[in-house]
Amino acid sequence: MERVETEGDIATANTLARLLSNVPPSRGGPTSLVIFDIHALQERFYFGDAVLPLFESGVPLLLERLRQLPDKESITIAYPDEGAWKRFHYQFKSEGYPEVICTKVRDGSKRIVRLKEGEPKDRHVVIVDDLVQSGGTLIECHALLATLGAKHVSAFVTHGVFPNMSWVKFRADLGSGAQDGFRYFWLTDSCPQTVRDVRNKAPFEVLSLAGPIAAALQI
Repeated sequence: MERVETEGDIATANTLARLLSNVPPSRGGPTSLVIFDIHALQERFYFGDAVLPLFESGVPLLLERLRQLPDKESITIAYPDEGAWKRFHYQFKSEGYPEVICTKVRDGSKRIVRLKEGEPKDRHVVIVDDLVQSGGTLIECHALLATLGAKHVSAFVTHGVFPNMSWVKFRADLGSGAQDGFRYFWLTDSCPQTVRDVRNKAPFEVLSLAGPIAAALQI
């Protein structure tokens, strides 16, 4: 968390960065910290000079998986808000995928997801974000895209946090409240407890970060 909205809140991202910045040096100099899809881009400036943060992304794992799909020609990439679009759209540019951008608007105390631009009709739409917690935004996006005629809706998040087992609501046998639920839900193995919980449970598929970590550290 990088935002403080009420007195007494703690900007835990800044606190964690300060802790990590005190990791002792390695034999060759500052210790390298590999960070996949940091939650907010400005958080990269929270680290001190005693460590060397390396900023990587889980999106290449998703791109590799999308190329394997039988309906790869009908894929459209969707972003749940403008922030996610700014973060990720450049990684999909070279692949030529059409894009859908959603936006969140307030209606009293509620947040409603609406379509900002793009055409999901008759497409396999893949929602992309850095992390999921309760999953409420993803479910609202799914409902919107299904209403607008998406043939299938899938999701990718780098970090499946899912506190209090909130992943249960995405189980294929329960659906997600719109059409036939998520066709695929891809996440990486950055959160081990979540991986243990969702392994072999549709629609979840776990993409391993082992290869990208080894490549980033050149080992």
